[in-house]
Parts: sequence; C-alpha cells; structure tokens
Amino acid sequence: MTIMQKMFIFAVRTENVKPHLMKKIINDICAKYTLADEVKAQGIYPYYRPISSGQDPLVTMADGSKVLMFGSNSYLGLSDDPRLKEAAIKAIEKYGTSCSGSRFLNGTLDIHEELEAKLAKFVGKDQAVTYSTGFQVNLGVVGCLGFRGGFIFLDALDHACIIDGSRLSFSEVRKFRHNDMADLEKKLWLTPKNAPKLIVVDGVYSMEGDIAPLPEIVMLCKKYNASVMVDDAHGLGVIGENGSGTASHFGLTKETDLIMGTFSKSFGSLGGFIAGNKTVINYLKHNSRSLIFSASMTPAAVAAATCALDIMINEPERREHLWEVTRHAQEAFKSRGFDTGHTQSPIIPLFVRDTIKAMTIVRKAYDAGVFITPVIAPAVPEKDVLIRFALMATHSIEQVDEAVEKLTKIFRELGVIE
Repeated sequence: MTIMQKMFIFAVRTENVKPHLMKKIINDICAKYTLADEVKAQGIYPYYRPISSGQDPLVTMADGSKVLMFGSNSYLGLSDDPRLKEAAIKAIEKYGTSCSGSRFLNGTLDIHEELEAKLAKFVGKDQAVTYSTGFQVNLGVVGCLGFRGGFIFLDALDHACIIDGSRLSFSEVRKFRHNDMADLEKKLWLTPKNAPKLIVVDGVYSMEGDIAPLPEIVMLCKKYNASVMVDDAHGLGVIGENGSGTASHFGLTKETDLIMGTFSKSFGSLGGFIAGNKTVINYLKHNSRSLIFSASMTPAAVAAATCALDIMINEPERREHLWEVTRHAQEAFKSRGFDTGHTQSPIIPLFVRDTIKAMTIVRKAYDAGVFITPVIAPAVPEKDVLIRFALMATHSIEQVDEAVEKLTKIFRELGVIE
C-alpha cells in the first residue's frame, strides 16, 4: 500500500476532516494513474474511438475514415437492422422515451411482460424478468442469491459483473481455475453439505471464445447439491436451438437452474434478463436491488429486443452464415500461424502476450482499415494478452480474408508470428 493510499484511509477514518483536504487527497490518488497518458503519448491508445455510423461490417469513424469492424458484439448483425429501428420508433411514439421509474413501481409496461414471456419460452424456463442492462442482471442476481452462510463458485475468467455481484453478496466466494472441473470439485467438497451453493459461469467466454463444460458442471451440481447459473451474454443467438444458448447446445436446459442474457450483443439493443423457475424469479423480483431500485428498460430498447428475438427464431440462415464466416476465419488464422487458443465461437482470440505490442497492432490495424480491440491486464493475465477478433453474420468471406491478410502482415512485422 502506498503512502498516499494510507493517507487516504487515515483521512476517511478521521472525524472532522476538512472537505478541501479530502478533495486534494482523492485528486492526488487519481493523479498517480498515468498509464493512459503514457500510451497516448506513444500514439497507440486503443480506447474511446468515436464511430459515426451503425455497427455494420464497414463503419465510418468520426474523422470520416471507413474501417472493417471486427470488434463488435453484434453477432447476428442486428444492431443496425431497419426492422429493429422501426420497432424502436413505434415504441417511442406510443410510450415515450422513458418509463421514468423502476419495474417495481411505475416502470412496467405491457411490452416488458410480453418480452419476458417470449424469453422464458425461448430459453425453456418458467419465467424471466428484464433489467435495464446485462451488468445489472449479474449484480442483482448474484448479489441477491448469495445468501449468508452460503458459497458462490466463480470461474477464474468470469465476467467482471459476475465478480462484482459476488462482492455484494453475503456468501463466501471461491474461484476455481478456468474450466477446471477437478479444481471446482475440490472446492465444492470442502463446503458444508447443506450450505447454499451457487456456481456461476459464462456460457461462452467473452475474450477466449471457449465454452463452459456444462455437462460436467451439472454433474457436480447434482453430486454436491449446488445450483448453476449460466451467463449466456455471448451464447444467445450463436449456439443452441434457434440460438437459445449454452444449455440448449448441450441439451441441459432443464438441469440449468438460471439462464442470464443480455440484449447488447445478438439482440442489437440494450438491457438484460434472468430466466428460471417461478419461485426464484419471484424472489428476485422483490429482492434484487439493481432491479427494484433502478429505472426499467426504455420502450425503444424493449421493442428492439423483441423484434430481434423474432428474427433470431425465424431467420436461422443468419446464424448459419455467422458460423460459415467463423469457421473460415478460424482456419485462415490457424493456417498462418496465429495462436487462437481454444475458441469454439465467433470470438477468435489472437494471442500476443505483450501489452505494448497488442496496442501497437491495434493502431497499425486501424491505420490499415481494420477495427479490432486489445484485451490486456487486468481483464486477462499479462501472459495472456490478446487481440479480440469477433465475427458478425453480416460479414462476407471477402471482408474476413482482407482483415486476415492485413493482420498477418502486421503480426509478422512485430515478430508475433513467423
């Protein structure tokens, strides 16, 4: 702990601290963060790049340049679909721009309940309830179901919102090595038999693109009387029957207790949901703080998500093409010597294992007309720093080939691949 951090803690605990002193201490602590400025000075800062068009395969940047987009989570390419736009416009015309309150009080519309009924049926559960963002789903569900005297088990690569949700719970949190079922079982074995136990995993991991070993997790749940929650933010629309996610992909819908999803990926909207049995959903609707103390999804977001769900079910060819370009890209990168890890999805990690090189690659790729994103510590360990290359159903094979060729040249220039 630095001297400045110690001073801050001392000031917070000291009565009658002067307001101007507090401000100075906080500012001084924040001023010690210089990494972003250092990277900007090198001309390789990769964040907050303003886009002035929709999330299409070819996007227009604020400076007028056009680049191939391989950094988006719009897996089905629906975020700029005219049908979603029209649905959102009609919802605004009927309901306005905001519900001006939480679902718990005045913020429940008939279209919220219609969407929830469709979602529950889609993922094979009794009921579903929507939150205003996916992040808030995990904050509210994991925090709420982490009962006192209980245990929450997290995969080491779970998304940040799952981790933050666990920190809000009363349960003891235990992490297990990524997709390591022996490590998970060891930790389950060390917990009291009758204690509440919740295992929370990503269905498809957002950076590495691999899939949780749900069959093995379900077996351990049965053996140790635990429940499992799958965050399917990156699985919905991509895998499973009609794109209904990881549990469907493995034929384990009934055995999966809770299925979570977001609307900011394949659904082309904003918001999220949790689906499960009636008892648990009812409990969450009356106790989940990020639901009952937060404004509800806007009418436009609800309408867009509903429209996207209908398209997802009725147009399987979108998902089929997504997998066509995904398989093509995976093979193309591997044939050129890229380390793509264990990906099983349209998320393709291109391992660089060096932060500065990764940021340099992103800059050079952007200059060459390809938009990609770096994944650095603390999102991943320094040894696992990577470039995240993500496919959409609206990409063409030709666009993929162009990006692969440009990235191959850059990776070779920097000595990442031979």
